[in-house]
Amino acid sequence: MKTRVAKIIRQRKKKIAARIDRNTYPTHHGPVLNTPNIEYDLSERDRGMAYGGIGLIQKMVKQLELEQIINQSVHVFKIHNPYYESDHVLNIAYNLLCQGECLEDIERLRNDEAYLDALGAVRIPDPTTEGDFCRRFDAEQIHCLQDAINQARTRVWQQQDPAFFEQAIIDGDGTIAPTTGECKQGMDMSYKGIWGYHPLVISLANTQEPLFLVNRSGNQTSSSGAAAYYNQAAALCQQAGFRSIRFRGDTDFSQTAYLDDWDTHKILFNFGIAAMPNLVEKAEALAETAWERLERKAKYTVKTQTREKPLNVKAQIIKAREYKNLKLQCEHVAEFDYRPTLCRKTYRMVVLRKNISVKKGDQVLFDEIRYFFYITNDRQMSAEEIVFDANQRCHQENLLEQLKNGAHSMRMPVDTLESNWAYMVMASLAWSLKSWLGLLLPTGGRWASRRIKEKSAVMRMEFKQFCHYFIHLPCQIIQSGRRVVYRILGWNKYLPVLLRAFESFGRPLRC
Repeated sequence: MKTRVAKIIRQRKKKIAARIDRNTYPTHHGPVLNTPNIEYDLSERDRGMAYGGIGLIQKMVKQLELEQIINQSVHVFKIHNPYYESDHVLNIAYNLLCQGECLEDIERLRNDEAYLDALGAVRIPDPTTEGDFCRRFDAEQIHCLQDAINQARTRVWQQQDPAFFEQAIIDGDGTIAPTTGECKQGMDMSYKGIWGYHPLVISLANTQEPLFLVNRSGNQTSSSGAAAYYNQAAALCQQAGFRSIRFRGDTDFSQTAYLDDWDTHKILFNFGIAAMPNLVEKAEALAETAWERLERKAKYTVKTQTREKPLNVKAQIIKAREYKNLKLQCEHVAEFDYRPTLCRKTYRMVVLRKNISVKKGDQVLFDEIRYFFYITNDRQMSAEEIVFDANQRCHQENLLEQLKNGAHSMRMPVDTLESNWAYMVMASLAWSLKSWLGLLLPTGGRWASRRIKEKSAVMRMEFKQFCHYFIHLPCQIIQSGRRVVYRILGWNKYLPVLLRAFESFGRPLRC
């Protein structure tokens, strides 16, 4: 970072810290929100925009050669007049980074002269053109697009330390994408009674990146077609250099017909499995000495002093109105060998027993025992660790929430199953760009410990928070000679991280 830039950042940080200090009082009497003497004027030459961080994303895209990879892999147009396939894909992703929620929001960006200058574009596709672009895709072309994005993804992974490649944890889950449309081909009613689609998401739990997305009819089961995409994800991670692979999924993803093949290829798995009567019978037949009490770790460590918990209003209402209340008393784990009907091999079945008291008001009605089963071929981890590992899969629910309501990649704005699938893949690229920025942040040097924490913080950010800190920056756009200068007009605590990332994107990638 240049000395002049570092000095300006320190000055802005010091100035805002002084303004928000609790001992700072306004010079006038009355409310703090005091309307100043406001006037509007229009600049003749200077232009600015609210999305100054988009230049950082464009710089990263250029470093990863994502545009070239997409144009070489995806062939939708016979003639480029004037747009290339990468123009459409990135236009949809950038729209979501710049506060867009649907295709129609592209219209405001294509009428923003500063935004066009910032990207070096004469013009960008309009919303109707983007919709037509999505309709040109079939399943084969969508797979080519996902392969192109994953090709760039592996380039990001190759910049990581060797410890990153210890194990790839691949999660699978389905989610309901509702739609109010009535003429969308492929839509159907889900098991929840909701009309729409039922996308499948295969993700890398290590980085919360969506590796494969598949759009399916709304009445499809959650695990339909999942095994093939698990295999593709494993091949992708093995090719990238991961030393071991682990599959995870809930009870809908037990995939017993494929366990033997995965075990033969030394792929670890940990799937939930439904509490079928024969499994419950085996669990109940276990001796009491086979069970060990499960102790869960505290959710967090108190760094200062333990505060007194506030009054639980919800619990008081449940008690007063004598609602049925379930209270977990204790948990125990045990294990036994089990061979599913569709398997030729015997695997390890870990069972979690929950003792739940059913209460009504102050009265305990009865104790209820519930069993949860996990099938795995991992013989190294303890039974408790298998349960905790399965629980970690819940982080994928956060990813699904970010894809649906953070990046808005599952809005299903077009009219067919394949076209909505294509849009979903392009829109989810916005989330992947956020993850890639976090992964590519340099962590070496004098301040390595602090930079590692900053990298972890960026990786954990929600999509909205990331956009506020890294994309939504007021900038003056200056065209000077052969350069486009982004003159940042605001400040936030992640501005040094942004500038450090921008400098690193000017250097070549590690092979």
